[in-house]
Amino acid sequence: MVEETLMFLSVAVTCILLLHRLRISPVLGYLAGGLILGPSGFGVVTLEEDVRAVAELGVVFLLFLIGLELSGERLRALRRWVFGLGLAQFLVTGALLGVIGIFLGLEAPVAVLLGGGLALSSTAVVVQLLIERGQVASPTGRVTFAVLLLQDLAVVPLLLLATTLSGPPGQSVPLALAIAVGKAVLAVALILLLGRFTLGPLLRAVAATRSTELFTATALLIVLGTGWATGLGGLSAALGAFLAGLVLAGTEFRHQAESDMQPFKGLLLGLFFLSVGLGIDVAAIADRAHWIVIGVLGLITLKALTAGLLARAFGAPRDVAIRSGLLLGEAGEFAFVIITTAVAGRLIDNGWGQTLAATVGLSIAVTPFLPALADRLVARFAPPSAPSAVPGGGEEEPHNHVIICGFGRVGQTVAALMARQQVPFVGIDMNADLVRQHAVKGLHILYGDSARHETLKRLGADHAVAAIITLDDPQAAARTVAAFRDHWPDLRLFARARDRAHAAALLALGVEAVVPETFESSLVLARGALESLGVPSAAVDELVMLYRETDHGMTRASDGQT
Repeated sequence: MVEETLMFLSVAVTCILLLHRLRISPVLGYLAGGLILGPSGFGVVTLEEDVRAVAELGVVFLLFLIGLELSGERLRALRRWVFGLGLAQFLVTGALLGVIGIFLGLEAPVAVLLGGGLALSSTAVVVQLLIERGQVASPTGRVTFAVLLLQDLAVVPLLLLATTLSGPPGQSVPLALAIAVGKAVLAVALILLLGRFTLGPLLRAVAATRSTELFTATALLIVLGTGWATGLGGLSAALGAFLAGLVLAGTEFRHQAESDMQPFKGLLLGLFFLSVGLGIDVAAIADRAHWIVIGVLGLITLKALTAGLLARAFGAPRDVAIRSGLLLGEAGEFAFVIITTAVAGRLIDNGWGQTLAATVGLSIAVTPFLPALADRLVARFAPPSAPSAVPGGGEEEPHNHVIICGFGRVGQTVAALMARQQVPFVGIDMNADLVRQHAVKGLHILYGDSARHETLKRLGADHAVAAIITLDDPQAAARTVAAFRDHWPDLRLFARARDRAHAAALLALGVEAVVPETFESSLVLARGALESLGVPSAAVDELVMLYRETDHGMTRASDGQT
């Protein structure tokens, strides 16, 4: 077993490094590694079933991290696109693919399952492409990410359907599905209820020990424990892990749990894709190569057209619809899970499984080339609709933008970062020379008093997604916060503060997050000095974290003397 593990790691690392240079998804590296080691390659792996048993844990950890990402705050912020466009994309695309499956001879329930699995897109690949192109927070990024969030939610019913269809032959599918849904509802209620009152206090007690090893062990216990519990109830372990992630998404431990579980997820999910590669039959794929190529082109075309047209129907600009549609055109990694489950449950034969797996893999492989195609289509059919700053001077009111109150050095830095990620923004300042200077550069900066709600309404506060207050005058900042809170109580506010006393005052007025200048600059200076004196970076990070936790608990007024 040790020799096989070394072979797995060696081949996987080599393939991933090679594909990384070609800017292709690491998923294909794992698949290639399994192909090389499996029966179609050198045939060096003899414990294929044991590998698959361990690899299933990768799916469990994947579902846990998906649950962590689905915080209520994130879903509320994008609810129109998530539950509108996202749901429509999944249902319409899944239905179209299901009809094609029935036409090709599959039974209706199996066609629905596979159609739903192929309707999902690759979150990992798409998000990485958005990051590389600086479009994560752009209109294209927000629309695409909203659809991906809904697709993450759709994983749960697909798992239930796959488990039901893989049950004993001769069972009544509607009855079995109803029982499975009933069990799932009960499991969701119990885990969410128990988790709300137990997981938070448990992790707080663990966090009080300041032991990272104990925290990681506890997070592992939660993931595997909830998976084991749902497994006892006849449901999948992945569903239990998903629910555990959903519970922790609303706690202060979400980010730490995500960091701790990420290596386990990456390693075990990589092992899952390796196990998929082990089962690839090159001869069978070669016989159907033309059908696989047709399948990839048809899948991407159908999904891109469907997502793009639906995005337009929900109000997305034409260029956003084109870019988002093509980014969502490929199949996702979770399709491998559905295909593997369908083959194991004898829902489809191995030939079908080989063809579908190859189609999914090839569609992921060509995804990095789709944004370039989108650029060409946009240049030909649709001018860009959202520049880095909200256009001024026109009759159209700004939408989905950020308001920057104060355009001094801090405000300019914030604006530059927004522009780098293509976030529409509009600024306001009382310095007329400064406003004129930046207006000449093409930025949408207005002169005015941000404490007047009429002025803020001109800036499009009715349709803004957030406001960032960078004013250095504490009284002006307080008046601006009050103007926002009186007329737009639900708008997210972020502010700069002189010190912790000023920060406390702004938080009391309803600001969501505040950065005290003296506190943060002191930490940055101390960090640089300690590292230059030879103190290890890990020790400095722990010291800074400790100081943040303990010093923030002191009387905030004391900082007003600094």
